[in-house]
Amino acid sequence: MSLETFVSSFIARLNTLVAALACLALLAGNPVMASELPMGAMADAPEVSEVLVRKEERRLYLLSGEQVVRSYRIGLGDNPFGHKLYEGDKRTPEGEYVLDWRNPNSDFYKSIHISYPNQQDRELASSWGLDPGGSIMIHGLPNDAGDLAFAFLGLDWTDGCIAVSNEEMDEIWQLVADGTPIRIVP
Repeated sequence: MSLETFVSSFIARLNTLVAALACLALLAGNPVMASELPMGAMADAPEVSEVLVRKEERRLYLLSGEQVVRSYRIGLGDNPFGHKLYEGDKRTPEGEYVLDWRNPNSDFYKSIHISYPNQQDRELASSWGLDPGGSIMIHGLPNDAGDLAFAFLGLDWTDGCIAVSNEEMDEIWQLVADGTPIRIVP
């Protein structure tokens, strides 16, 4: 057997092993990165009952009851610390909201709207004489990112939205229904 054939065979077996381990981790209830899970395994994923965002961890979790079924690295607003107070502060809101509608044709690769601002957010902004804003989404990368897409991953670059890779956005799009609660915590 030539070295090239051996290496090719080894890589194919390694890929099969990684896919099998990812499926086992999913069955065991451990979070799995989108890039670690074969797309075929998504058909077996439990129903997502809640989305949890932990801003300090820069993680978005898809939950089925208390069980984490998916976990993603996220980018937040340019000013990620603290609750969003007004439009333009580049903060990501904190609190309990609902994922209420989606846009397949947004300026970013797909987007799902977060129901910010709620009544409390509007009252807080109003007390300061400010507009709370409202176009807060979970979305993929900018449509025009092209060859620079890698530069966005893992950075805080949005105006207050929650950003994931396009591959991860495809997964979230398929697994999370409109009306799913989202909880965003510091």
